[in-house]
Amino acid sequence: MQQHFSLADCDVVGFDLDHTLCRYHLPQSARLIYDSFAQYLVTEKGYDEDLLILAPDSLDFCCKGLAFDIEEGNFLKLAEDGTVLRASHGTKSMTFEEILEIYGRREWKHFNTVSGMVSRTAKYYLYDNYFDLPGALLCARVVDSLDQHDGEKKYDFWKDMVAAIQHNYKITAFKEDCGTYFPEVKNHPDKYLQRCPESVKKWLKQLKNAGKILLLITSSHSDYCRLLCEYVLGNDFEEYFDILITNALKPGFFSHTPNQRPFRTLENDEEQEALLSLDKPGWYSQGNAIQLYDLLKKMTSKLDPKVVYFGDSMHSDIFPARHYSNWETVFILEELLGDKATVPAKAESEPLEKKGKYEGDELKVPYFVSEQWGSFFMDRLPGLENAEETLVHTWSCKCISTYSTIAIPSLEAIADLPLDYRFTRFSSNSSATAGYYPSPPRALLPNEDSVTMK
Repeated sequence: MQQHFSLADCDVVGFDLDHTLCRYHLPQSARLIYDSFAQYLVTEKGYDEDLLILAPDSLDFCCKGLAFDIEEGNFLKLAEDGTVLRASHGTKSMTFEEILEIYGRREWKHFNTVSGMVSRTAKYYLYDNYFDLPGALLCARVVDSLDQHDGEKKYDFWKDMVAAIQHNYKITAFKEDCGTYFPEVKNHPDKYLQRCPESVKKWLKQLKNAGKILLLITSSHSDYCRLLCEYVLGNDFEEYFDILITNALKPGFFSHTPNQRPFRTLENDEEQEALLSLDKPGWYSQGNAIQLYDLLKKMTSKLDPKVVYFGDSMHSDIFPARHYSNWETVFILEELLGDKATVPAKAESEPLEKKGKYEGDELKVPYFVSEQWGSFFMDRLPGLENAEETLVHTWSCKCISTYSTIAIPSLEAIADLPLDYRFTRFSSNSSATAGYYPSPPRALLPNEDSVTMK
């Protein structure tokens, strides 16, 4: 495979919506998501009312890449070989000795499953995006609460958590003003959503003018998608895209066959009958990458059109697009902003790009380096019996270089570049820092002592 990647070589450019084209004010949206789930657990399922109170620095617990061992009530940060680097029981960090006693110095028992398919199962859940992360904090606090009141050893609350998620995000919730999440975003979009920078809008038009086909593929339902797009891109947002696919139910969109997941047309945001094939550009719901690719062949008059897809979730976007469809993938990773500096939990200083946006907000931006979990990219593995500790890549970091073509902090970071700009891509024979644009995370640079590994 060639060492460089250029958008000029792509025929089709696809985008996820949430946290990709549409960026959120993270402290505010994290608080809203947390409250949405907590309200449901307390009012509908009888959980402790203390869950509704959130301390200002508690979002520090939220760190992408954590695996939740559902039966044990433990959160795990994994090394690239599957050994446990850090862990917490509920919100309480485990000591190295406790980790050794429970998990040993060997790969976590579910690692083969999770690493093979970047998957989730009934036994564990992978937290890898900002819609999920506040739920990790809530689950950890539920474990704390159950321990305090019931002395639990095995945990049976996950079904209630799933019910809370379904209640707030179900397909009819937006229309029915149901749950806490959608009504609040509808009423106060400016509090939660960031408008798309002019540079990005200009870049999208530039891509289209260069003859690229533009796709929007989101798991959000069409009514929420429309609200987001109108707010962040403007009322003419449909002009940016050739094909808009909502309720895509990723990662299934990439892994399912046409029979399992047919495309459906939309009428007044209601899904209509299943389509046997996809014949023309437009708005669609559900669907699958196989039939989409057939349409792209027709539209480009090419047997093998080259597709690149931008997304923020390894589980839903990056892994499946690469693994099942062999698309190029650009990983949107806001941690590239936060990992540039060690920032105390109650920080007021922020990357220049963010200045002024969260002033007066008590909650910490989730992409800053977590005091509890350390760097998203690297960590220290303590040595056994007086041996020296070693620096290792996290499993999350390994996934990035394995399944992404490049990783960037935001679309804004590349919007001013010429379309034929040649990015150095991730590859097995390049350095650990190749593939990150505009610069690699500090944690991956040699002799970097200042990165937060505590």
